[in-house]
Amino acid sequence: MTDVIQWTASLSAIVAASLIAAHISQKVTGIAFIIFTASSLMWVYFGAAENDHGLVVQNVVLTGINLLGIYRYLIRSKPA
Repeated sequence: MTDVIQWTASLSAIVAASLIAAHISQKVTGIAFIIFTASSLMWVYFGAAENDHGLVVQNVVLTGINLLGIYRYLIRSKPA
């Protein structure tokens, strides 16, 4: 099971990074941050299952950064 989570986390991070780099639109970038958040949470689970504390800490922090991206690109009101 952890192999599936590891590969899903890796591939989803690649997709999210590609979408953010492309910056197709504000909405697409926000969706990419949602994908990144899911990826980070999968890495937290994987890290915990493998007893890899560094991976867990890194991805808890990245989850916070990704939530900021979601707020910035999908929730915050656009300036007038």
